[in-house]
Amino acid sequence: MTAAGGLALILIGAILRYAITWHTRWIDLNVLGTICMIGGAVTLLLGMLLSFNRRRRTDRRHQSERVYEQRYFEDPPSPVTVLDRVLRGTPFIGRLVREFTAVNVLDCATRLAAQAFLGALPALFVIAAFAPQGVRDQLVSSLHSVLGLHDDALDQVRQVYAADDNAESNSIGVVGVIITLLSATACSRALQRTCERAWHLPRAGARVVAWRWVAWLAVWLVDLLLQGPLHNGFGVGPALGVPVQFVSATLLWWWTQHLLLGSRIPWLPLLPGAMLVSAGVLGVGAWSAIYMPGAVDRALRQFGPFGSLFALLSWLIVLFAVVTVGICAGHVLAHEEPLAGRLGTPPVNG
Repeated sequence: MTAAGGLALILIGAILRYAITWHTRWIDLNVLGTICMIGGAVTLLLGMLLSFNRRRRTDRRHQSERVYEQRYFEDPPSPVTVLDRVLRGTPFIGRLVREFTAVNVLDCATRLAAQAFLGALPALFVIAAFAPQGVRDQLVSSLHSVLGLHDDALDQVRQVYAADDNAESNSIGVVGVIITLLSATACSRALQRTCERAWHLPRAGARVVAWRWVAWLAVWLVDLLLQGPLHNGFGVGPALGVPVQFVSATLLWWWTQHLLLGSRIPWLPLLPGAMLVSAGVLGVGAWSAIYMPGAVDRALRQFGPFGSLFALLSWLIVLFAVVTVGICAGHVLAHEEPLAGRLGTPPVNG
């Protein structure tokens, strides 16, 4: 999302908050407008920061070129730092650092978190309007398992999915579906670009990957619905739930990379990244069960109903930072011996 997109969200939120007098029983347009304005402000800030970073990198590149020309003529000695010695002594760590720097992990994680944050809220409203009660209950259980929510935060989630008015659902059906698809495909595109950066591939054409964005969204929603039973090991407990979650998450992220990369990378080289992301996501889930309940409760006491949104955005940044690191590290591992020979990828020399 750019600064223009943030301004558009702020404008839409202001219209919903101050200009519309129509009211409905299952959704508060004032709250929705405020959420849009907050999301627009976050997006505007991110756009300005990204623009500033790009400009600063350009200035640094020009400056480094001038310094390089001076060194070429004067040939000054280059000091060797402790980090240089470590990177030279352990080539694998050096390749990891270069990969993380080239991909810009924090930039990708923040962009993905913002897209997921802006796309998840319309999805919540659409599901609340259209899904049967059984699906709503299952989704609440899955969010409880993934985020570790309870008490006031869990009550807020239940209120979002408590609406049951078919007439109003039909009246906003088309608009809700369009908003959800547009928001979700933006998240799919951001994740696709992250995978392409990690594997150093050019952008794929929209004709090749457009349908893949929708397919990824559909599978992701099904996986989210199944998180509750998977976390509980289908009633057996964590002894079965943890390995089942690891296998399912590995398959999901293995397929995600292959799908969003447009099948330009074979299956086997993508497996290390899928396993690393799966292990990282399980680690985030364990951390969420300990940290998120207290963090959400503190945010609710300090900021009211909007506190849970701030906590959710922070959680998304952590999650997608782990995902980005896993995909990048998987690319490096896939080119390391002896894995490179087994996976059919060319090893890196030096």
